[in-house]
Amino acid sequence: MRKLFGTDGIRGVAGEFPLDAATSFLIGRAIAHHLRRPNGALRVVLGQDTRESGGWIADAVAAGLVSAEVEVESAGIATTPAIAYLARARGYAAGVVISASHNPWTDNGIKVFAGTGYKLPDEVELEIEHEIFALLAGAPRQEAAADQAPRTPSLPGNAALRREYVEWLAGCAAGADLSGLHVVADCAEGAASALAPEVFSACGVRATFLHNAPDGHNINDHCGALYPEVVAKAVAEAGADLGVTFDGDADRALFADAGGKIVNGDAILLLAARALKARGELPGDVVVATTMSNMGLEAALRRSGIRMLRAPVGDKYVLEEMQRSSAALGGEQSGHIIFSATHTTGDGLLTALKVLEIVAASGKPLAELVKDLHVFPQVIQNVRVREKRPLEDIPEVARAIAQAEQELDGNGRVVVRYSGTEPLARVMVEAASEEKMRSTAEAIATAIAKALGA
Repeated sequence: MRKLFGTDGIRGVAGEFPLDAATSFLIGRAIAHHLRRPNGALRVVLGQDTRESGGWIADAVAAGLVSAEVEVESAGIATTPAIAYLARARGYAAGVVISASHNPWTDNGIKVFAGTGYKLPDEVELEIEHEIFALLAGAPRQEAAADQAPRTPSLPGNAALRREYVEWLAGCAAGADLSGLHVVADCAEGAASALAPEVFSACGVRATFLHNAPDGHNINDHCGALYPEVVAKAVAEAGADLGVTFDGDADRALFADAGGKIVNGDAILLLAARALKARGELPGDVVVATTMSNMGLEAALRRSGIRMLRAPVGDKYVLEEMQRSSAALGGEQSGHIIFSATHTTGDGLLTALKVLEIVAASGKPLAELVKDLHVFPQVIQNVRVREKRPLEDIPEVARAIAQAEQELDGNGRVVVRYSGTEPLARVMVEAASEEKMRSTAEAIATAIAKALGA
C-alpha cells in the first residue's frame, strides 16, 4: 500500500515531510533512478503552478534529478497537462509537476508523468516510494540532500516550451470559428493565468478573465473550480455566452451557462459524448465515468444509445478503464475530462476549447445542449479523519452503509471512500428525494466521525 503517493501524486504541506527540501531532493533522485536510460542524455521537463513554495520545491527536485545525471529543463509556470504534453511531444524521459491542484497555497505536491505523457501506474509509484524510504534511511544522504536543495528558486522557465503547448492547443481548435462567443474564464490565480489568455487569443475567442493575477498565496482562494458559482455569477452579469473555471493546475474545468447555472463534468461528458457519436468518433458507443457520476448521466447517455462504464475516482483510473474498453471519452463530475484521441490526461484548456467548438457548431446555447440531464439529488459530505482504516473493518460504519443501501432499495446510491489527496472520508448519496439524501448522508457521516473523526 502506497504511503506517499495518493490518487494524484505526492501531496502535503509545503515545508513539512514529505515536501521539505531534503525529502524533495530525494524524491527527485528516486525518480531519476527509476527512469530507463535511452541512447544519449536522459532529460526531464519540469513545471509548477503559482504557489509561493513552487520555486524551491522545483529546485530541490531538480537538484535530486541532476545528482543522478539527469538533465532538467523547466517550463516555469505551466499547467499539469502542458507538462504531460511536452513530455510526450519532445521525447523527455519524464515530466514532473510541482502542484497541489485544488488545495490551498500552503500545500504543494509532486506529480510524475512517464515519457509517454501518461501518469505512472500505482505499482511504479510504489517502487519509487520504496526507493525514497531507502534513501531516507541513509542519514548521511539526507544531510547531503538538505545541503544541495536550495530554498530560493533559481531554475529559469523556458517560454518556448509554454509557447509550443499553446500552439498545439490552438491547432486542436483549427477550423472552428469561435469568434462569435463571449466567454468568462476564471483562472483560479493558478497555472491557467499564464496560458489561458494566450490560448483563447490564438483561437479567436473573446474572453473576459477573472482571478489571473497570482501572488503565490491566492491560488484557489474563493475562486476557480472549487467555487464555480463565482464564474456563474460573472457570466450572468456580463451577459456572456458561457463561463469556464479552472483549478490550480488547470487539469480540469467546470462551466456555467448564459443564465448563470453551473454545468459540471457529468453534463460535459453528455455533451461531448453526443457530439463524438454524431461524428462517428465514439468507438463502441462507450463513455467512462466514475462511481461519483450521477445516475441521471447514465440515464441520459442510455437514451442516446451510449453505454456508461464506471471507474474508481481519479482521472488515472478513468484512463485505465478507457484503455481497457477502447473508449475515446471519459471523465469525472469534478471536471477532469479525457479526450484520449487528443491527449493523454485531463486538460481543462483543451476541454474548454472542445466545449466551445461544440456550442459554436450547434448554434445552440450550452443550457439547451444539456437540458435533458435530469440529476438525482446528490450530496457529498466530507468528514475529516485522523487515519484511513478500511471502512469495512469498522462495524458501526459498515452497519450505517448497509442500512442506507437497504432503505434506498435501488432508488439511489451510496459511495463512501477516502480522498486520495486529503485526510477526508467522502460520503456521496443520491436519492429520489432531497430529504432522504441528506438524512442518509448525515447518518453515515456521523458514524465515520464517531469512529475516525479528527
